[in-house]
Amino acid sequence: MAIHYHCRHCGTKIGSIENSSVYSEQLGFHKLNDQERQEMISYDQSGDMLVKAICEDCQESLERNPDYHQQDFIIH
Repeated sequence: MAIHYHCRHCGTKIGSIENSSVYSEQLGFHKLNDQERQEMISYDQSGDMLVKAICEDCQESLERNPDYHQQDFIIH
């Protein structure tokens, strides 16, 4: 099982973890409430975990343009 991180705003692949012995506590997933988990974590057909995060470019764009928080998708 791999864990793949993608930006929730632009879809860019941020990175992957191929190690199958990583625990949710190590990744901070235990700090998410149920709603946050449902919004951020899903699984593909092969059983890999897909995590929606935010890339550095989108984070910078949001900091410079707070009104972008209303948008679901950002092109940079």
